[in-house]
Amino acid sequence: MASPPPSGLPWPRLVIFDCDGVLFDSRESNRAFYNQLLSELGKARLTEEGLSYVHMHTVFEAVDYLFPGEGERLAAHEYRKKIDPLPFIRLMVPEAGIESFLVFLRPLVKTAISTNRTTTINEVLKFHRLAGYFDLVVSALDVTRPKPDPESLYKIINHFQVRHDEAVYIGDSVVDAEAARRAGIPLIAYKNPQLEADLHVDSFRDLQEWMNERGGAPRGL
Repeated sequence: MASPPPSGLPWPRLVIFDCDGVLFDSRESNRAFYNQLLSELGKARLTEEGLSYVHMHTVFEAVDYLFPGEGERLAAHEYRKKIDPLPFIRLMVPEAGIESFLVFLRPLVKTAISTNRTTTINEVLKFHRLAGYFDLVVSALDVTRPKPDPESLYKIINHFQVRHDEAVYIGDSVVDAEAARRAGIPLIAYKNPQLEADLHVDSFRDLQEWMNERGGAPRGL
């Protein structure tokens, strides 16, 4: 169930979502992708620590982390560009209740995505039939400094011309928490009670119920 924030969290005018770990359970997808990359270059399979890292960071940072040697790093980047992303996109599982929650939000507030994904985010949304639910998508390719830098969140709130406290960011990782803190945007922690956040939720159904209980939904932008 949603835990009440200590100081109260009003209805937002803008809801920003992370992708991996929030919109989708993508851990097994990421595991399969990076294991294929590691296998191609004769490296050991991904550890749980490594999986947690690649889950949060851009593909560029992930490759640098997994392949510290310059030669193997260049080879890994060349090989990953040839990998068909579709089999891995199929492995991504939409979080329970996400489509219903987006339908619930859309007449009331604007919705956006801030993700450290790069070239695949649009294919992911299209394949899982969620593309039409978002007014703006900002990937790591759309900024010069990806999360945990707050640039992507600034880009989104500036686009919609809302105040920082009129938006919320739904994230699941320390990278998300740091980006939200630095941007001054309230954080809703999704399935991660360890994060410092304004609200913790375990499901989108809980979050929808909490928002209904708050009442006072704002007029759309």
